Amino acid sequence: MHPRRLIALALFAAAPAAAAEPLLLPAPVSAEAGKGAFAVGTATVIVVPPGDRGARNAAERLAEWTLTARGLRLAIVSDAKAPAIRFRRGAAGAAESYALDIAASGATITARDDAGLLYGAVSLWQYLTPDRARGAVSIPAVTVKDAPRFRWRGLMLDSARNFQSPAYIRRLLDWMAVNKLNTFHWHLVDDQGWRLEIRKYPRLTDVSAWRVPATAPGAPPLPRTGGFYTQAEVREIVAYAAARGITIVPEIEMPGHALSALRAYPRLGTGAAIPAGVESDWGVFPWLYNTDDATFAFLEDVLREVMALFPSRYIHVGGDEAVKDQWKASPAIQAKMKSLGIADEDALQSWFIRRMQRFLAANGRRLIGWDEILQGGIAPEATVMSWRGIDGAVAAAKAGHDTVLSPSPALYLNHREGYGPLEPPARGDRIDLRSVYGFDPAPAAIPAEARGHILGVQANLWTEHARTEPRASWMLFPRANALAEVAWSPERSRDFGGFVARLVPQLDRMRALGLEPSASSFTVAPTVDFSPGGTQAKVALANAAGLPIRYTIDGSAVIAASPLYAAPLTLPLATRLHAAAMLGDRALAGAIDTTIDLASVRRQTDEQLATCTDKVKLAVEDDAPANGARASFLTDILNPCWLYRDAPTGGAKQIALTIGQFPFNFQIGADLAAIRFRAPETPDGEFEVRAGSCDGERIAVLPLAPARGNPALTRLVAPLPPRAAKETLCITYTARGVNPMWGLKQVELLP
Repeated sequence: MHPRRLIALALFAAAPAAAAEPLLLPAPVSAEAGKGAFAVGTATVIVVPPGDRGARNAAERLAEWTLTARGLRLAIVSDAKAPAIRFRRGAAGAAESYALDIAASGATITARDDAGLLYGAVSLWQYLTPDRARGAVSIPAVTVKDAPRFRWRGLMLDSARNFQSPAYIRRLLDWMAVNKLNTFHWHLVDDQGWRLEIRKYPRLTDVSAWRVPATAPGAPPLPRTGGFYTQAEVREIVAYAAARGITIVPEIEMPGHALSALRAYPRLGTGAAIPAGVESDWGVFPWLYNTDDATFAFLEDVLREVMALFPSRYIHVGGDEAVKDQWKASPAIQAKMKSLGIADEDALQSWFIRRMQRFLAANGRRLIGWDEILQGGIAPEATVMSWRGIDGAVAAAKAGHDTVLSPSPALYLNHREGYGPLEPPARGDRIDLRSVYGFDPAPAAIPAEARGHILGVQANLWTEHARTEPRASWMLFPRANALAEVAWSPERSRDFGGFVARLVPQLDRMRALGLEPSASSFTVAPTVDFSPGGTQAKVALANAAGLPIRYTIDGSAVIAASPLYAAPLTLPLATRLHAAAMLGDRALAGAIDTTIDLASVRRQTDEQLATCTDKVKLAVEDDAPANGARASFLTDILNPCWLYRDAPTGGAKQIALTIGQFPFNFQIGADLAAIRFRAPETPDGEFEVRAGSCDGERIAVLPLAPARGNPALTRLVAPLPPRAAKETLCITYTARGVNPMWGLKQVELLP
């Protein structure tokens, strides 16, 4: 058995889980238990060698995080005789590696480089904060030997679609650092916004850092939104990141995703018209930079200012989703291709990227781009970030190019983590904690001789639907914790159950650093089976983390002594059910308090309904009210259609639909023509309910007239003819066009 598992078993067997000393997250290469313990209190000091700036920085981070998470103030000194925490330089060791020795005589962190000293401090901080208690702590003796599996351990945040404050970015950098993530890919430019001050081109932020969000026809306008980072703010953030061992890799998109630049400076485009308000759409836009020398001069000017702000070896130029229609339609672009002897538009994009690669190389930087930069021939020395699955990484590595695996959907955190009332708007497909933890960053498709080109792995959060900072936090963590372990820990140590046991105390520490993480993986999800005419319901319980569940049906809260769920519960109607996922004696976030009664068993929300297809499944947010909570609707925007499977229609006399409207602000190209609706029978259209299938008998019609002009939710009610005990219902609506779209929030079958 691996030594880490031995110490895991020992520690968790020694005391209740809530009080046990946590293991490290990410899991180390090895951790061997020793004898005795190190008592740490207010008199304990941190000893740093005089003049060692890297050790001093690591000590400051350790002291800062310990004060925040445990309320324990540790002084930093240059010498001490009493048991203390000591930083030492080692002569050997791999990059970023460290050794941590804890004994009764103190704790010593030894590393060759600054990063190793910092990561040793992160591990010691975790040992100093084994629980949510404050004040002095006793750490069992242990010897840790550790080094990362991959050198690129990345997280990408899209600040272009929705802006986050500099204060939020700094908090995120702390959350990354305490999980040993070392690369922050900052997506600063896209069609919807330009977030970086470029002094030579002030209109980039004067014009394109702001937009008015889209609203459905007739809905009240929403206030302008946006923002940008000044160069002074960026310098502060870059320094803040560096002190936490994090390199910031900026992304300036080209040749596509260029609308924000073209809004500010139309001369950079092909002359194609830009409709008013299009910057508030989502999707893949057709606007590209042109290939004039003046446009390359603009891009080089921008990148000079970018390079002056970001010392990163890598500069990301995007290169993805460049729809070539405007290049094909432009006489000037076609003439350019002919003069260069370029056969097609993919080859022109390759020429474009190669030109930018030469400019970056002349300035001592390396170009990195999304895997579309492989099309038409890859630029020499370019690094490929593979997002369309792993194929780009396989092709790049085989061709001798470095690569970062960042595939969609596996590591795209804009997909929802779970289903339930707590989930924020997001892409509708589920990428849960277990699936992120199970990702293989060194797939068999990359031959052994090419695996040296795998720099590492990265997860991405695109923010079309993460409108607020709390939503971004929910979408990022704890799935980014899982990514951290995938990127750092030896493959042989992968163990999801052990990870969850270490994750819970790590999230407690991170809450002290300002994080409010997702509860999706711990949320108890009930599945209810009810037969019309009955007086009972069968209720099955589950949680995505696979943790034990305890429950009560007497109205009391769940505690460690509550019954342990083992099989579906048969409950009389009007039972109040509490249930919580448990880690040892502790009930975790995501507990439920629900009443199983006749109304609840004949009701389903959009989270429980199925979409008829999964073409582009989104949880889309309502556009009202301007301030305060808004509804969201889980729907397939290419086929808005819902299924209520095995609906208990027997005995129901009416059906009620709670619905709302939202704008169709999606750039989907030719797919728009494929969206079809039945023709409306009334001026405003209607929802239709059909039995058995979407081509079955129409059993209810609910005119939309009461909802027109109401920007919030509307409840529509219609009679139902006598029905059988159970049947599947298909719910659609009629319309003459896509805007507005209607979302279905809830279905009720009424007596």
